This record gives sequence, structure tokens and C-alpha cells, in this order.
Amino acid sequence: MKKFAIFLSLFLFASLAAGCAKTEDSKALKVGIRGSESRTWEFVKEQAQKQGLNIELVQFNANVNPNTVLLEGDIDANAFQHVAFLDQFNQKNNSDIVPVGSTIIAPLGIYSDKFKKIEEIPDHAKIAVPNDDSNWGRSLVLLQEAGLIKVVDNFDGFGGADKIKENPKNLEIVPVDGATTPRVMKDVAASIINNGVAVEAGFFLKDSIFHESQTAKPYINVIATTKQNENKEDLKKLVQVYQSKEVSDFITKTYQGNYIPTQVTVEELKNFKSAYASK
Repeated sequence: MKKFAIFLSLFLFASLAAGCAKTEDSKALKVGIRGSESRTWEFVKEQAQKQGLNIELVQFNANVNPNTVLLEGDIDANAFQHVAFLDQFNQKNNSDIVPVGSTIIAPLGIYSDKFKKIEEIPDHAKIAVPNDDSNWGRSLVLLQEAGLIKVVDNFDGFGGADKIKENPKNLEIVPVDGATTPRVMKDVAASIINNGVAVEAGFFLKDSIFHESQTAKPYINVIATTKQNENKEDLKKLVQVYQSKEVSDFITKTYQGNYIPTQVTVEELKNFKSAYASK
């Protein structure tokens, strides 16, 4: 009987401990991500644990929008989008998801197998750009940054031939499917290639003749959450961990310059549209 009492006590203690562990796990900060940055986030998770912050990473494929899942309350934050994409989502869905910290920029680049410098691009040259509105607009901003064109004064971030205000070299902008931008290089003077597509094609950012800088505010990726949760201490700690030197060094080494760690204030992120202005 005494042995049974001891066994029962041990069983109850083990059950209680297991219950406590389950409660702790339920308090983990759930962060929705996509595969392209999974190595970074596994490292962030390790660094966060050292500071007493428990993170649960929730992987999504391209068919699921982590913003929708965030609004449904199934995750606490997400990290997969740049601030211009977030703004577009909010406008379309009448939602109020906000950035709480910057992460990286995956720079858009101008690639050419004919020219080694942006200054060598001749008059009347053909420049291929991705044909979806968002990346087309992003390409125009990049061409403006490179000094080749100027966008209209009221530029909204979306592309189209009518969004070019000045084109001193009379460049011909050729919209093509984003996935084909590496393949059409043989037919154009230069091609603007999205970072992910460039990597798949075997290009590194250093191979481009010009690329976005880490100050291209509209296209800085962010950690985002709902408006009511933006001041949570766990999220503030998460941003601090991501923006630490340890994580920045990991990103630089792991992605060999294709992702650039970027730290800007939340206020700058929210005022990203100022970067669209003609220069």
C-alpha cells in the first residue's frame, strides 16, 4: 500500500510537471514565415531562447498568406513581406497590420551580359522588367535610383509605362514574366531580376551592375503584427534579437550578400512612400 502511495505521488508529480511544460509551450510566440529565410529564423529562435524568449516558427507555402492567418489570430506575428506589400494588403483588406521592426532587404538588381556598368547602357536600349504591378513599380524606382529615368510626382509604387516622367535615354521598358527575366538577358541590354529568381538562376547580387541599397525603404522586409499587439514586450524582444550583431553576421555569412540586414526605425517604415518621390 505504501509503495502504491509513493507511485501515485510520483505519477501526479510527473503529470503536473508535464502540464506546466505544456503551459509554457502554449506561451510561445508564434511567428509565421516562408521557406526562403528559414535558416535565419532557426538561428533567431536559438538566440531568443538564450534570452528567455520562446519562439514557435510556423512555416507557410506560397498558397497561404501569413497576413490572413495573423488576422485570424492563429499566429502572433509574421515575417515574410516588405512594407510596400504590407501596405497594399491593408488597403485591399481594410486591415490594420503594422510593422514592428525591420529585418532584411532582398535587393532587386539590374543584370547584364553585355555591359559592366550602369553608365554604359546606351540610348534606346531595351530594359526587361517583371510585369506584375508591384515589381514593375519597384523596377522603375530602381531605374530612378540608377539615374536612368524619373517617375511621376504622384507615383504610387505600381508600374506601367505611364508612370515614367522623364526618360532622357529613351529607354524601351519591356515587361516580361518575372520568372523569365534571367532568360531574356540575351535579347535586351539589361534585365531587372527579383532576388529570389536571380539566386535560382545562379546569380549573386555582386553579379549585378546596379542594385537597391539597404535604404530602399518600401522594399525593406519587416516583422509585422496586428495593431492591438504592436507594443507587446515579447515582440519588442524579438525585434531586438533579430537586429542583433549575431543575427546580422549570420545573415551576411549565410546568404553571401543576397540578403542585407537592415535596421531602420518603425517611423521610417511607416513613412516609406516618401522614397517614391522623383529625385
